[in-house]
Formats: sequence, structure tokens, C-alpha cells
Amino acid sequence: MTDQMTLKITEIFLSLQGEAVSVGYPTVFIRLTGCPLRCQYCDTSYAFKGGEKRSIGDIVSATKEFGVQHVTVTGGEPLAQSNSFLLMERLCDAGFSVSLETSGAMDVSQVDPRVVKVVDIKTPASGESQQNHYPNLSKLASQDQVKFVICNQDDYQWSCGVVREYALDEQCHVLFSPSHNEQNPTELADWIVADRLPVRFQVQLHKYLWADEPGR
Repeated sequence: MTDQMTLKITEIFLSLQGEAVSVGYPTVFIRLTGCPLRCQYCDTSYAFKGGEKRSIGDIVSATKEFGVQHVTVTGGEPLAQSNSFLLMERLCDAGFSVSLETSGAMDVSQVDPRVVKVVDIKTPASGESQQNHYPNLSKLASQDQVKFVICNQDDYQWSCGVVREYALDEQCHVLFSPSHNEQNPTELADWIVADRLPVRFQVQLHKYLWADEPGR
């Protein structure tokens, strides 16, 4: 009966993973509806409302039809729906390589350990840094990832401080990404190189391939 539990889904689609350590792999994205945050640079505000109720069994079956290994559960904020934990468990049971994209505002302690957690630490310029749930950082394993979206140099310095304070580079992957159309990518790359920062620079690949086209 648990597979008949439902989630509100905005879309399920196949694309390339545009960021994180698995960037470039064909990936099924399961975008859940709803988010309690309102980051100023959000590019998925269409997922805040609406959506379609679908059973977990139906979601897993739809995912299998795409015929790829990698699956990302995203949003919105997927952990805002409690049944998302069971969905990720069922996807892992089905043999998928599963990652979770979460805002960092929700407790990740119940996430199946087989899932790669990609936790977005909100910088001050996002407008939502007060929502960061810092206890999450002690729950990350070596496979997990912490992402900082950098909007300006103040964001960069703030993010460097968080990396140092929590020794994040010794615990998991750390990703610094320029906010698209807001922070110059070359400038951010130069800061990282100059500071010998132990983080991975990344751009959002999908932005360069398909701009802001939904479902890509």
C-alpha cells in the first residue's frame, strides 16, 4: 500500500544533469511541487504551485520508461513533502543512482543513505540565508555535496567562511556556482584560483545549452 501514497509532481523529464558531481549524465528529473523559500534568483517559480498528484508506484514506473540510470529528485523543495523520503527509497530499491537537490532549509537526516544529497547553502544575496539548517552539515557523507550559488564578492567571502568554519572540504564535495546573469563566471573562477580554495567551480550546463526552457 505504501507505493500508493501520493506526491504533488510538477514534471518528470529527461535531460542532462546540468550541475553537481554527476554533471553531463542523461538524467531523469522528478520535480516536486511547492517550496517554502523565495530565493531572488529562483528559475523554477513555476513549481511553487499546482502540480498533479501521482502515486509513488506510478512515479517509479514513469521513471523506468526513460531507460537511464541517473535520477534527480528536485523541486521546488522536495523535502517539503514528507512522502519524498519514501519515493527516494523506492527509486533506490529499483536500482537507480539517485540524487536529491534540496535547499538546505529542511532536515536531511531521514534521507536514505543510498541517495546523494546535494545541499544548497543559501548565501546572503539569495535573500534566504536565514533559512539555512546548519545541523544538516554534520549529516553529510563523502558522497554528498554542498553547493553555494555566488551572486557577488560578498557572497564569495561569506561562503569561504562557511567552508572554513565547518571544514566542509574535508567532509564532502563543495561546489561554487556563479548565479547566472548575476556573477561573472570568469571572475569567480579567478577568485577560487587566487585563494587556492579547495572547492569545485561549476557553471549550470543546462543554462548554456537550453537557457531557461522548462523541462530541459
